[in-house]
Amino acid sequence: METKKTSKQRLGELVDQHYAEAMQAKKDGKLVAWATSISPQELLEAMDIHVVYPENHAAAIGARKCSSEFLEQAEGKGYSIDICSYARVNLGYKDIMHSEACNIPAPDVVFCCNNICTTVAKWYENLATELNIPFILIDMPFNHTYEATEHSIKYIRGQIEYAITQLEEITGRKMDYDKLAEVMKVSNETAKWWRQACFTAQAIPSPLNGFDMFNYMALAVCIRGKKEGRDLFKLWYEELAEKVRLGQGPWKENEEEKYRVIWDGIACWANLSPSYKILKKYGINVVTSLYPDAWSIFYETNDLEGMARAYTYYHANRNVDYVSATMRKLAEEFAIDGVIFHSNRSCKLMDFTLYEQQRRIEEKAGIPSVIFDGDMTDPRIFSEAQYETRIQALVEMMERKKAEKGGK
Repeated sequence: METKKTSKQRLGELVDQHYAEAMQAKKDGKLVAWATSISPQELLEAMDIHVVYPENHAAAIGARKCSSEFLEQAEGKGYSIDICSYARVNLGYKDIMHSEACNIPAPDVVFCCNNICTTVAKWYENLATELNIPFILIDMPFNHTYEATEHSIKYIRGQIEYAITQLEEITGRKMDYDKLAEVMKVSNETAKWWRQACFTAQAIPSPLNGFDMFNYMALAVCIRGKKEGRDLFKLWYEELAEKVRLGQGPWKENEEEKYRVIWDGIACWANLSPSYKILKKYGINVVTSLYPDAWSIFYETNDLEGMARAYTYYHANRNVDYVSATMRKLAEEFAIDGVIFHSNRSCKLMDFTLYEQQRRIEEKAGIPSVIFDGDMTDPRIFSEAQYETRIQALVEMMERKKAEKGGK
């Protein structure tokens, strides 16, 4: 009798399958798109365009210690060390088109949505110009108000409709709206199971460590509109729910979860092992971040206006008040002891309000936090010694808070 595969085994298989299918599609003469991570991929899926995600690919290259070659290639062409390292890795990869980590095929079209940051618009424009391929941009106005304005939603919906027209011109055929409806349905179901799995970490002890969440997030990006992705996250949720039922914590060795923290920012993919091991050494578990909601993209099937609203609500496209309130809510729901803020050299948008968010979480929720310097894929920025010193400081502050509570 065949043993049922775990979600972790399926995760590895599906990641490999994702890249292999894209390479095969290119060999077969099918269209391939490079797309930003939180874009309306439903449109591409419905048009049978194979999609790969340069941010995901750059993270994989960084995690496998292969990013330096591509960073140097991009910087040698004049791209500044101060811009996004995902962009630099990808722009370097575009020239070399081979990595020992994993490979993606050259694109036939680039598909960009700037709800994640403004850098992507210029990055993808440069790709389109240098490769002489179509550039589709869906512009998402920043939400300066707490909720998106109705005129912004109508503007975004118009762009989604125009993107469909562009894709019809590129492919030479009309959009299959029945297929689009099916992809939208699956995308919503995948988002549901992703969120439910991540929110099992509300249990004490959490069945989940945050670095596992970062790993599963790769497929939340890649195959959200595919049934395999939906089934994977449902299986992951069931495994985590069973661990909650059994009272099992995040680590196999049954080590104690002493402190529960929020990780704010992107993981240091090039320094994943030390950043994880140092936290585990002190009994610190990352139980949540703003990412569980980042891919919780919900809307009614066949509702393009609802899709427009859902995609503009990514947390990087929301104002300071929204992010602050969300972090305080997470702190309450997940019984948080502290916050780790990653001051990511590559991500100016996320860093811009970092010190203000730190001030607010301390002032309004009484939760201690630390900030460390790092980068998502550039290994030159992260200092293991500095990181551990900051974590030691956080432990001292969390202990002091616990002592104060115990004395009341």
